[in-house]
Amino acid sequence: MGKVTTNVTEYKNFGKCLEIANGIVKLLVTIDVGPRVINYSFIDGENMMFEDVNKDFSESGPAFDKFGGGTWYIYGGHRLWTSPEGMPKSYYPDNEPVPYELIENGAVFKPAAQTWNQYQFEIAITLDPDSSKVSLTHKITNCAAWDVKLAPWTLTVLSPGGFEIVAQPTKDTGLLGNRLMALWPYTNMMDDRVTWGNKYIGLEQKSGHPDKFKVGINSEHGFAMYFNHGDLFIKQYAPIENGCYPDGGMSFETFTNALFLEMETLGEISSIAPGASVTHNECWSLFQEARPEGYCEKTIDALVEKYVK
Repeated sequence: MGKVTTNVTEYKNFGKCLEIANGIVKLLVTIDVGPRVINYSFIDGENMMFEDVNKDFSESGPAFDKFGGGTWYIYGGHRLWTSPEGMPKSYYPDNEPVPYELIENGAVFKPAAQTWNQYQFEIAITLDPDSSKVSLTHKITNCAAWDVKLAPWTLTVLSPGGFEIVAQPTKDTGLLGNRLMALWPYTNMMDDRVTWGNKYIGLEQKSGHPDKFKVGINSEHGFAMYFNHGDLFIKQYAPIENGCYPDGGMSFETFTNALFLEMETLGEISSIAPGASVTHNECWSLFQEARPEGYCEKTIDALVEKYVK
């Protein structure tokens, strides 16, 4: 029977982080800023998360606008946001220390409520003692005196050089369409990083590529896979069939640029009363599995059968 340990440690230029480990994998969650799950890796493995290791975080992406006397930084790793995205609403600076509470096999991270948006974010993270499985519960509370309309949105910013597989809907809907898609103004459908398969979409992160790319889908199967460093990261959630999702019905979105690739899952968009909350759950896992050569959906099917089903 394994054991989960927690320990506060200094990590690169991110300051203090809480390490959650079980002898198989480890997570590092920033507590001087954020929070961000800035590291998820095997104990002696390479980090699956993108890290902005610039000293002042000034080169992690485009120049973000000032908001409320501070600047939002991507930092990297995994974060909680709200959808639909907006400027400056989405880019509220989260550069202050993060209160947290230890729980069985993990911790709950609860930064101060956002002064202008009046949202209270909370992420509960637990690690299975005997495997790489991580459970994340994301919670958003409306601290305002009026209703707010939003969807929880969780973005996992992954390290460069990897290859993503996104499962498309496969339900037989007869004469009706079964696959919805959202494309952003900068998305080029002829982009050489994307493979439009029959059951899956493949997306490669190419360091230094000059263009951004983003696509959203009405996910049916609720998972995506990312191969990098000889390992396989799997992110899972539970999409609701015909749910009311942002961006035209998208519960899964993915983005890449010159620096990283993002896996993004979304909860339903709803009106939240004062003092009420919404939650959104994810499950992560990590396996020692190298990226298969080429693009073959039978090979992908076998990996899905082995690691997801």
